[in-house]
Amino acid sequence: MIKSEQQYHITKEWLQKFEQSVAGIDNDESLKGDLLRWQLYKDAYQSQVDKFKEEISEYERLTNCSRNQPIKIQVENFNKLPDVLIKARIAAKISQKELADILGIEEQRIQECEETDYQCASFLEILDVSEALGIEFKNASVQIDFDEIEEFKKVAAKWQKRQENKNLKNQPASNEINLENACE
Repeated sequence: MIKSEQQYHITKEWLQKFEQSVAGIDNDESLKGDLLRWQLYKDAYQSQVDKFKEEISEYERLTNCSRNQPIKIQVENFNKLPDVLIKARIAAKISQKELADILGIEEQRIQECEETDYQCASFLEILDVSEALGIEFKNASVQIDFDEIEEFKKVAAKWQKRQENKNLKNQPASNEINLENACE
Protein backbone atom coordinates (compact mmCIF):
# COMPACT_ATOMS: atom_id res chain seq x y z
CA MET A 1 0.00 0.00 0.00
CA ILE A 2 1.30 3.45 -0.91
CA LYS A 3 1.21 5.65 2.19
CA SER A 4 2.85 8.88 1.00
CA GLU A 5 3.65 11.03 -2.00
CA GLN A 6 7.27 9.89 -1.81
CA GLN A 7 6.23 6.21 -1.92
CA TYR A 8 3.92 7.06 -4.84
CA HIS A 9 6.80 8.45 -6.90
CA ILE A 10 9.11 5.56 -5.98
CA THR A 11 6.40 3.04 -6.94
CA LYS A 12 5.94 4.77 -10.31
CA GLU A 13 9.70 4.52 -10.92
CA TRP A 14 9.68 0.81 -10.07
CA LEU A 15 6.66 0.28 -12.30
CA GLN A 16 8.62 1.67 -15.25
CA LYS A 17 11.59 -0.59 -14.47
CA PHE A 18 9.40 -3.68 -14.22
CA GLU A 19 7.52 -2.80 -17.40
CA GLN A 20 10.88 -2.50 -19.18
CA SER A 21 11.85 -5.89 -17.76
CA VAL A 22 8.63 -7.46 -19.05
CA ALA A 23 9.32 -5.98 -22.49
CA GLY A 24 12.88 -7.30 -22.31
CA ILE A 25 11.66 -10.77 -21.42
CA ASP A 26 9.18 -10.62 -24.33
CA ASN A 27 12.01 -9.79 -26.71
CA ASP A 28 14.58 -12.25 -25.32
CA GLU A 29 14.68 -15.02 -27.90
CA SER A 30 17.19 -17.06 -25.88
CA LEU A 31 14.70 -17.26 -22.98
CA LYS A 32 11.92 -18.31 -25.33
CA GLY A 33 13.91 -21.48 -26.06
CA ASP A 34 12.69 -22.76 -22.70
CA LEU A 35 9.01 -21.81 -22.85
CA LEU A 36 8.22 -22.80 -19.27
CA ARG A 37 11.11 -20.74 -17.88
CA TRP A 38 10.18 -17.79 -20.13
CA GLN A 39 6.55 -17.92 -18.97
CA LEU A 40 7.58 -18.10 -15.31
CA TYR A 41 9.83 -15.06 -15.64
CA LYS A 42 7.23 -13.11 -17.57
CA ASP A 43 4.42 -14.00 -15.15
CA ALA A 44 6.51 -13.08 -12.12
CA TYR A 45 7.42 -9.67 -13.49
CA GLN A 46 3.93 -9.05 -14.86
CA SER A 47 2.45 -9.90 -11.46
CA GLN A 48 4.59 -7.19 -9.88
CA VAL A 49 3.60 -4.73 -12.64
CA ASP A 50 -0.07 -5.46 -11.94
CA LYS A 51 0.44 -4.97 -8.19
CA PHE A 52 2.20 -1.63 -8.72
CA LYS A 53 -0.57 -0.46 -11.07
CA GLU A 54 -3.23 -1.42 -8.55
CA GLU A 55 -1.47 0.44 -5.72
CA ILE A 56 -0.89 3.52 -7.90
CA SER A 57 -4.51 3.51 -9.01
CA GLU A 58 -5.76 3.25 -5.42
CA TYR A 59 -3.47 6.08 -4.26
CA GLU A 60 -4.58 8.30 -7.16
CA ARG A 61 -8.24 7.52 -6.40
CA LEU A 62 -7.68 8.60 -2.80
CA THR A 63 -5.72 11.76 -3.59
CA ASN A 64 -8.09 12.84 -6.36
CA CYS A 65 -11.40 12.20 -4.62
CA SER A 66 -13.84 15.04 -4.11
CA ARG A 67 -14.28 16.26 -0.56
CA ASN A 68 -17.87 17.17 -1.41
CA GLN A 69 -19.11 13.63 -0.90
CA PRO A 70 -18.06 10.75 1.34
CA ILE A 71 -15.69 8.17 -0.08
CA LYS A 72 -16.22 4.46 0.47
CA ILE A 73 -13.25 2.32 1.39
CA GLN A 74 -13.81 -1.41 1.41
CA VAL A 75 -12.62 -3.31 4.49
CA GLU A 76 -12.01 -6.99 3.70
CA ASN A 77 -11.51 -7.92 7.35
CA PHE A 78 -10.75 -6.40 10.73
CA ASN A 79 -7.01 -6.87 10.18
CA LYS A 80 -7.23 -4.34 7.33
CA LEU A 81 -8.54 -1.55 9.58
CA PRO A 82 -5.08 0.12 9.70
CA ASP A 83 -5.16 0.44 5.89
CA VAL A 84 -8.51 2.19 6.17
CA LEU A 85 -7.12 4.69 8.68
CA ILE A 86 -4.21 5.54 6.38
CA LYS A 87 -6.40 5.66 3.26
CA ALA A 88 -8.89 7.92 5.03
CA ARG A 89 -6.11 10.33 6.02
CA ILE A 90 -4.82 10.41 2.44
CA ALA A 91 -8.32 10.91 0.99
CA ALA A 92 -8.99 13.73 3.47
CA LYS A 93 -5.75 15.35 2.26
CA ILE A 94 -4.54 15.57 5.84
CA SER A 95 -0.83 15.21 6.51
CA GLN A 96 0.50 13.15 9.39
CA LYS A 97 1.41 16.41 11.14
CA GLU A 98 -2.10 17.82 10.68
CA LEU A 99 -3.65 14.64 12.08
CA ALA A 100 -1.29 14.76 15.05
CA ASP A 101 -2.22 18.40 15.67
CA ILE A 102 -5.94 17.55 15.54
CA LEU A 103 -5.38 14.79 18.09
CA GLY A 104 -3.01 16.86 20.25
CA ILE A 105 -0.15 14.39 19.93
CA GLU A 106 3.31 14.40 18.38
CA GLU A 107 3.65 13.86 14.60
CA GLN A 108 6.19 11.13 15.37
CA ARG A 109 3.43 9.08 17.02
CA ILE A 110 1.31 9.13 13.84
CA GLN A 111 4.38 8.24 11.77
CA GLU A 112 5.15 5.34 14.10
CA CYS A 113 1.55 4.09 13.97
CA GLU A 114 1.39 4.22 10.18
CA GLU A 115 4.84 2.64 9.71
CA THR A 116 3.77 -0.31 11.86
CA ASP A 117 0.23 -0.47 10.43
CA TYR A 118 -1.10 0.67 13.82
CA GLN A 119 0.27 -2.43 15.60
CA CYS A 120 1.79 -0.17 18.25
CA ALA A 121 -1.42 1.82 18.77
CA SER A 122 -3.84 1.22 21.60
CA PHE A 123 -7.49 0.59 20.85
CA LEU A 124 -8.31 4.08 22.17
CA GLU A 125 -5.75 5.65 19.83
CA ILE A 126 -7.32 3.81 16.89
CA LEU A 127 -10.75 5.04 17.94
CA ASP A 128 -9.45 8.62 18.25
CA VAL A 129 -7.85 8.50 14.79
CA SER A 130 -10.96 7.01 13.20
CA GLU A 131 -13.13 9.67 14.83
CA ALA A 132 -10.79 12.50 13.77
CA LEU A 133 -10.92 11.19 10.18
CA GLY A 134 -14.72 10.89 10.18
CA ILE A 135 -14.68 7.14 9.62
CA GLU A 136 -18.11 5.58 9.98
CA PHE A 137 -19.01 1.96 9.50
CA LYS A 138 -22.11 1.54 7.36
CA ASN A 139 -23.98 -1.75 7.33
CA ALA A 140 -21.05 -3.51 8.95
CA SER A 141 -21.48 -7.17 9.68
CA VAL A 142 -19.20 -9.80 11.05
CA GLN A 143 -19.11 -13.50 10.51
CA ILE A 144 -18.13 -15.75 13.38
CA ASP A 145 -16.38 -18.91 12.28
CA PHE A 146 -16.81 -21.44 15.09
CA ASP A 147 -14.44 -23.92 13.41
CA GLU A 148 -11.75 -21.25 13.45
CA ILE A 149 -12.39 -20.64 17.14
CA GLU A 150 -11.88 -24.33 17.88
CA GLU A 151 -8.70 -24.39 15.79
CA PHE A 152 -7.39 -21.36 17.66
CA LYS A 153 -8.14 -23.06 20.99
CA LYS A 154 -6.04 -26.06 19.91
CA VAL A 155 -3.13 -23.86 18.87
CA ALA A 156 -3.36 -21.87 22.11
CA ALA A 157 -3.44 -25.07 24.18
CA LYS A 158 -0.31 -26.36 22.41
CA TRP A 159 1.46 -23.07 23.02
CA GLN A 160 0.47 -23.07 26.70
CA LYS A 161 1.68 -26.67 27.05
CA ARG A 162 5.04 -25.73 25.53
CA GLN A 163 5.32 -22.78 27.91
CA GLU A 164 4.56 -25.02 30.88
CA ASN A 165 7.16 -27.57 29.75
CA LYS A 166 9.69 -24.79 29.24
CA ASN A 167 9.02 -23.45 32.74
CA LEU A 168 9.39 -26.95 34.24
CA LYS A 169 12.77 -27.41 32.55
CA ASN A 170 14.00 -24.13 33.99
CA GLN A 171 13.00 -25.05 37.58
CA PRO A 172 15.39 -27.10 39.71
CA ALA A 173 14.31 -30.64 40.35
CA SER A 174 12.63 -31.16 43.74
CA ASN A 175 15.34 -33.61 44.83
CA GLU A 176 18.13 -31.09 44.15
CA ILE A 177 19.45 -29.25 47.18
CA ASN A 178 19.46 -25.52 46.94
CA LEU A 179 22.98 -24.77 48.11
CA GLU A 180 22.33 -21.13 48.83
CA ASN A 181 19.56 -21.98 51.29
CA ALA A 182 21.49 -24.94 52.73
CA CYS A 183 24.43 -22.73 53.69
CA GLU A 184 22.37 -20.29 55.68
